Amino acid sequence: MKPIRKAIFPVAGLGTRFLPASKAMPKEMLTIVDRPIIQYVVDEAAEAGIEHFAFVTGRGKSAIEDHFDRQPELEETLASRGKTAELKTLEACLPAAGRTSFTRQQAPLGLGHAVWCARDIVGDEPFALILPDVLVKSSPGCLKQMMDAWRELGGGNLTAVEEVPRDQVSSYGVVGVGHQHGRAFELDGMVEKPKPEDAPSNLIITGRYILEPQIFELLERQEPGAGGEIQVTDAMLKLAEDRPFYGYRFDGTTYDCGSKIGFLAANLAYGLDRPDLGDRLRQEIDALLTPTA
Repeated sequence: MKPIRKAIFPVAGLGTRFLPASKAMPKEMLTIVDRPIIQYVVDEAAEAGIEHFAFVTGRGKSAIEDHFDRQPELEETLASRGKTAELKTLEACLPAAGRTSFTRQQAPLGLGHAVWCARDIVGDEPFALILPDVLVKSSPGCLKQMMDAWRELGGGNLTAVEEVPRDQVSSYGVVGVGHQHGRAFELDGMVEKPKPEDAPSNLIITGRYILEPQIFELLERQEPGAGGEIQVTDAMLKLAEDRPFYGYRFDGTTYDCGSKIGFLAANLAYGLDRPDLGDRLRQEIDALLTPTA
């Protein structure tokens, strides 16, 4: 069984829900407290043991590449001013030399197409797919939990799932639940945006996957699906016909940072959890929520 060494991060989206903020800045570089969203998911991957980080980008995304590179002028200025803590923070954010790859999607043809664009970077290995819009607040991280489960299962394919109220399932991809393996279970089908009465469960697919390289061949032949885009879920359904495929109920709280409410909630959750900010932030929230005379 080959180890999982690489992760794909699809970051080519335009982020139209965050205009005008995302007009000149990638939405993945918007900050949760004092770190860009993309840094949180890269840190999650690194904690899980990922060695190579593959970013599928588009026009206007160069700030992501710059973020994961050195900035000598800044480092020299910090060093000359004795700001060692800030220097250590910057150093901790950097993947090692040669551990990142950036490839252009070039056309907005969907998530499945973005994954396919990284095929030569991944090669013939199982890999992780992480959607940067989704932050999972947990310890250990969601991907680390999945990697441990994947090894116990002896490989295959794995997607993170979480419960939502049944009246909300029509907004998501929903899975059917088969034989249980601890927190993992064999998938008994996947349905995209079903009516609540037709949904096989109230477990939805979240933005974390472990996939076998056979999916690249399926994506290459994949016809456009919903929205005229190449959907990774369609290829996953075909892959599940011949290969082991599991859902995994992770331990943690998700924040959809592709929405304004999810983004604001994540800022509050991560800020309240910070020893240097939490108490003061609670005071500010209480002041905002307390009616004035």
